[in-house]
Amino acid sequence: MAKVRSVKEVKDEPLEKQLWKSADKLRKNIDAAEYKHVVLGLIFLKYISDSFEELFAKLQLGEGEYEGADPEDRDEYKSENVFFVPQEARWSFLLAKAKQPTIGTTIDAAMDAIEKENASLKGVLPKVFARQNLDPTSLGGLIDLIGNIALGDAKSRSADVLGHVFEYFLGEFALAEGKQGGQFYTPRSIVELLVAMLEPYKGRVLDPCCGSGGMFVQSEKFVAEHQGRINDISIYGQESNQTTWRLAKMNLAIRGIDSSQVKWNNEGSFLNDMHKDLKADFIIANPPFNDSDWSGELLRNDGRWQYGTPPSGNANYAWLQHFIYHLSPTGKAGVVLSKGALTSKSSGEGDIRKNLIADGNLIDCIVNLPAKLFLNTQIPAGLWFMNRARNNGHPRKDEILFIDARNLGHLINRRTRELSQEDIQTIAKTYHAWRTGEVAYEDVKGFCASTSLDRVKALDYVITPGRYVGLPDEEDDFEFAERFAALKVEFKAQLLEEAELNNAIVENLSRVKVNV
Repeated sequence: MAKVRSVKEVKDEPLEKQLWKSADKLRKNIDAAEYKHVVLGLIFLKYISDSFEELFAKLQLGEGEYEGADPEDRDEYKSENVFFVPQEARWSFLLAKAKQPTIGTTIDAAMDAIEKENASLKGVLPKVFARQNLDPTSLGGLIDLIGNIALGDAKSRSADVLGHVFEYFLGEFALAEGKQGGQFYTPRSIVELLVAMLEPYKGRVLDPCCGSGGMFVQSEKFVAEHQGRINDISIYGQESNQTTWRLAKMNLAIRGIDSSQVKWNNEGSFLNDMHKDLKADFIIANPPFNDSDWSGELLRNDGRWQYGTPPSGNANYAWLQHFIYHLSPTGKAGVVLSKGALTSKSSGEGDIRKNLIADGNLIDCIVNLPAKLFLNTQIPAGLWFMNRARNNGHPRKDEILFIDARNLGHLINRRTRELSQEDIQTIAKTYHAWRTGEVAYEDVKGFCASTSLDRVKALDYVITPGRYVGLPDEEDDFEFAERFAALKVEFKAQLLEEAELNNAIVENLSRVKVNV
């Protein structure tokens, strides 16, 4: 018998979860990869319409600084960084048409009209609403659902609410898509950890493989949460997948972040570096793991390979040197790479790693991540933190900090793990204490170790944290019998779940045979 959820349970759920469940019910036979553009497109449309209508009302009232203003004057909106929304694209207009069978065509026309009025959105907005597999009734239901996001008192903060919902939906769609979803989305806990460790308060932030723009959103959020000034940082990005780039542009616009320097080109950052002369203060990135199709053969003599020519069959060390090339003299980078890059010696990768450490003295910290954090790969991963200024007064310039975080995190479903806020703070505070000396730092067996460059050299420049942090001290109160019993219960529960799934499959197959 199905479990009936109480009204209180539903009420206590965060708004974004309630919205996701409702929107997902309306999906029906549409693939998640296609449906995300429908839902996210509507959330974006609602955001720019709300922002427009708020300023429209002030201009119409004509008081104070708005005295004598024309509510239909495009320049009034441009001066306040608000997108101009023509009459036929305003949410109130679409809401009135929501129950009509032609609502899909109406929304596509609205997207076209907005792009014509706002040059920065040209080629960005989805026009997928008139497709035959999108039921007009379901689309009308979505409009009603999203229209309720900013009712009453929430109207004045609708941009924040819609921005939060947009970000949450990006993550849920990535989970729903699985492997394909991971191509546009870096899990939020990893992004938060990178930003918490780098602390990008001020300067130029670059992500040359920016996906849907999560690194930029989190950087701006970090500045705001620490009483900094948002205008003190500027963002630069590049993305080779046009569909993903569109998501990034909408994700940034809904947060009010200037995305004019977030570029798309299908050649990618190696062949067509859109920010060739940029020297960034911070680089935050999650490039594709072990990419073999990066046009390495065409770039054998490229000037970026200061520490050695990367192999044409694997882009890991090409990415590292691309990041270093773009760092300012005091710049810092935090990047995700497959764990294999910490140990590989094939095709000259070991020599490049040695040069980065021995000659460049660029590596500040290596973090070993838990398994199952990524949606699109089971490849183990680690974080690299590089610092151009290590030789300029860095208190630990002759050491590297190794952190083994493999035992942190918790499962959010059977296949996916995430880091908690406590996990993120534990790692970030350890790094800051080590780097600044403002708080006492101590090695912790099994978790962190500050290691001399001589020791790294003695281990042939293999930089897997497990080699340096050692094993944790065994807990005196560990009860083997108790732990064994718990594992036994977990194993039985898993077997039962799999048996129920197999029975359901057999039952469905039987029904198919009967129908045939």
